Amino acid sequence: MEKTKLKAILADLTLAEKVGQLVQVTPDFFGNPGEITGPMSQWSMNNEQLYQIGSVLGTHRSDEVKKIQRDYLANSRHKIPLIFMADVIHGYETIFPIPLALAASFDAAMIEKVAAATGAEAATEGVHVTFSPMADYVKDPRWGRVLESNGEDPRLSKMLTESYVRGYQGDNLATEENHIAACVKHFIGYGAAEGGRDYNTVDISDVEMYQNYLPAFEGAIASGVKMVMTSFNSFKGIPVTANKKLIQNVLRHELGFKGVLISDWAAIGELMQHRVAENPHQASYKAFTAGIDIDMMTDCYLQELAEIILAENLTEQLDEAVLRVLNLKNDLGLFENPYRGLKTQVDKTKLRKLAYKAALRSAVLLKNEGVLPLKKSEKILLIGTKGTTQDVLGAWSWIGDRQKAVSLADGLTAKFPQIVVMEIDDNQKDWQTVITAVKEADKVLLAVGETSDEAGEAASRANLELSGVEQKLVAVAAQNNPATILITFSGRPLVLTQEAAKTAAIISGWFLGSEMGSALAALLSGEENFSGHLPMSFPRSVGQLPYSYQEMSTGRPKTKDNGQEKYISRYLDEKNGPLYAFGHGLSYSRFTFSDFSLSQSSLAKGEKATLRFTVGNDSQIPGFALPQVYFQDEVTEMIRPKIELLKWKQVYLEAGESKTISFVLSPKDFAYVHENLKRYSDPGEIQLFLATSATEIVDKVQLQLL
Repeated sequence: MEKTKLKAILADLTLAEKVGQLVQVTPDFFGNPGEITGPMSQWSMNNEQLYQIGSVLGTHRSDEVKKIQRDYLANSRHKIPLIFMADVIHGYETIFPIPLALAASFDAAMIEKVAAATGAEAATEGVHVTFSPMADYVKDPRWGRVLESNGEDPRLSKMLTESYVRGYQGDNLATEENHIAACVKHFIGYGAAEGGRDYNTVDISDVEMYQNYLPAFEGAIASGVKMVMTSFNSFKGIPVTANKKLIQNVLRHELGFKGVLISDWAAIGELMQHRVAENPHQASYKAFTAGIDIDMMTDCYLQELAEIILAENLTEQLDEAVLRVLNLKNDLGLFENPYRGLKTQVDKTKLRKLAYKAALRSAVLLKNEGVLPLKKSEKILLIGTKGTTQDVLGAWSWIGDRQKAVSLADGLTAKFPQIVVMEIDDNQKDWQTVITAVKEADKVLLAVGETSDEAGEAASRANLELSGVEQKLVAVAAQNNPATILITFSGRPLVLTQEAAKTAAIISGWFLGSEMGSALAALLSGEENFSGHLPMSFPRSVGQLPYSYQEMSTGRPKTKDNGQEKYISRYLDEKNGPLYAFGHGLSYSRFTFSDFSLSQSSLAKGEKATLRFTVGNDSQIPGFALPQVYFQDEVTEMIRPKIELLKWKQVYLEAGESKTISFVLSPKDFAYVHENLKRYSDPGEIQLFLATSATEIVDKVQLQLL
């Protein structure tokens, strides 16, 4: 629809109709007229108001969408179609690995394919907008929503966030009905919830926000993301949903976001629980004047906004908000086709194949003392709390069917028919049978970890260790069989310090989705090779949290030479560093790195330098290497991390093959946020490190910034 027609529609809307476009409800509001006894009555909503609503969240099936849209259009004066939104986070019916696991692939191209496939399947059921990607910067795995994140590195997160947006949205939403609009979340600081406790207070500096929290949002906005969602938390003492300075100055002006801004679920009403608003009227005023376009799941705007608009003379601001919503509907092509996407189709078989491939690339081999891969001739015991479970999808897989997911036992049985499978639970009493089975096996696979309900939103944990019965199982198995292999199911990094000392191999299996069992079986058997690397460090203890490999320099650092001194930055009872560092990940292949060099030793403004090295596969097993380049700026105006990720590349190498890899560098690659909140680089010496993780340095060179 032409912009002039949109503005004509806007001009013909009543005040109540304009307000309605800024209200979002769930499908259960649309029952049979006169018979609704649920949310509508709780909200004091009448039928006239219902047919002025702008959007719906959480529909399940295409027939539901079709019914609601048809009913709405039949009763709506202007026939402005509804937008249907949903939390499509890592798959619709076909479930892919959780985002944190996908980030372990370090593969932006694959993630773009996953997002496109996810969007295509959701579009067939009438979803127009997904509340994804989550761009929150995270350092604390106690917070359950690290599951939805891209991990602890802002540079990696920015690249992957951009990939999600491109994958979901395609090139033209109006004509590509198999794509859906993306909503990047949560703006901003949600990942810094104190104590890792969901919905808790946040306290971060401006420098920290600009340096680490904003880049992924900048990437999403530069990639054309259609929506942004505000976070539940406060920023500088003001809840983000009412933070006018943050929304208007940073999001709208500095980042240049022109699209729709939506609150999180009931966040406008929760301004009263924050005790910054006395009543719904005040909450609505603060949220609207801050810049919130859509009120998700409260009746604050519905009941209060019209009066506010008239009393405060805010008609122009209201029209701008409504026009943003109408523009989104127009961008989606909804005025021409209110039933957008319902006639599109997806190949479910291809989706499962992609889910399998993504799972292969997401699992991380943390440790292997020569016990993997498994051999066909070996007696294998699979035992634990997770061996037979089909609870492998993870949180935010609400439409995925667990019964169609492949368990680890089913995946392994297909490759090792002789495998023995034993289950244990929290009430395990017969340990002698366990000991006997462990002793009789050549290899013991321990499947343990979290359930889907123990990670995700509202799933914060103060203890990240395995359960008591799982810890006992590890101890019993390791004591009676040295070839004990630990496989963890989780939505976050776990504390595995005790287990690492006892087991011969450890695999972080995350929640890998519909094909988890098949993918892990292929990796354990050696049919496929591990290629995942940690996007988030595994701590030694929860006492280290929040933690990031990007530790800042301190005036009293712990070094190799002063470890026994008292007055240095260290723990008395634990090492400073992680158990497994960011970027760590093993393979069955053996990779070599050589010829790390720069095309020039200095770099002036406007110049570029080429960084080169050779990576080789010195084994008979093909696989993916992940060479990582980090840097340290030797002297800076602001304190900076000891080491920062700069570049990386997934490199597939056949047995015996080698490849030369190059990266082009410019001064802006070393820019950081200064006291004035501007990003630029300082002249001086830069140390460049070729590494296989943040703590495993292979080689280094120096570069002088002029």
